[in-house]
Amino acid sequence: MSRIGKKEIVLPAGVELTVSPENVVTVKGPKGTLTQEVDKAITINKNENVVNLTRDSDIGTIRAKHGLYRALIANMVEGVSQGFVKELVINGVGYKAQVQGNKLVMNLGLSHPVEVEAEEGVAFECPTATEIKVSGIDKQLVGQVAAKIRSLRKVEPYHEYGIKYKGERVVRKVGKAAGKGKK
Repeated sequence: MSRIGKKEIVLPAGVELTVSPENVVTVKGPKGTLTQEVDKAITINKNENVVNLTRDSDIGTIRAKHGLYRALIANMVEGVSQGFVKELVINGVGYKAQVQGNKLVMNLGLSHPVEVEAEEGVAFECPTATEIKVSGIDKQLVGQVAAKIRSLRKVEPYHEYGIKYKGERVVRKVGKAAGKGKK
C-alpha cells in the first residue's frame, strides 16, 4: 500500500468534508471552500473527524493516484483551516515592492514599474519594501503566483540582485580579478 496514501487525514475543528456520489470532495472551513474531483478507483471513507483513502486495485497508476489524492485532500484541509504563505525577498539597488489595492507594484531596475494583478483566492502583503508575502487557501495557486513573481527578475549569481524565496540559498560566483598577473 502507498505509504502516503494509507495515512489518515484528521479534520480539525470547524472543517467539514463531504464526498458526492460522483467522487467530488468538498472541504469547507473558516477560510473558505475548496473542491477536488477524485478518480473513481479511489474510495474515500469518513468516520467522524478522520478520513481514509483506499484503492480498488494494485495497478501502478492507481497506486500513484492513491498517494496523490490523499496529499491533495490533506492540502485542502490545511488550506481552509490555516492557509498557505510563500515569502519572497527582493534584493538590489532601488528594488522595492508595495501593494496598491489588489495589485503588487514593484521597481526591479527596469525603465518602468512592474505590476502583478492578484488572482482570485490570492492576497499580497508587503511588511517591508523588500519583502513580499503571497497568501491564500489553495497551495498550488499560491505557489504558482509566487513562482510567477520570482520569474520577473531572477537572482543573478554575482551580487544576488533579484527576487528569491525567503531562506533560498543562491550559489555565488566570484567576479573578475582584474589587473592580476598583468605587467
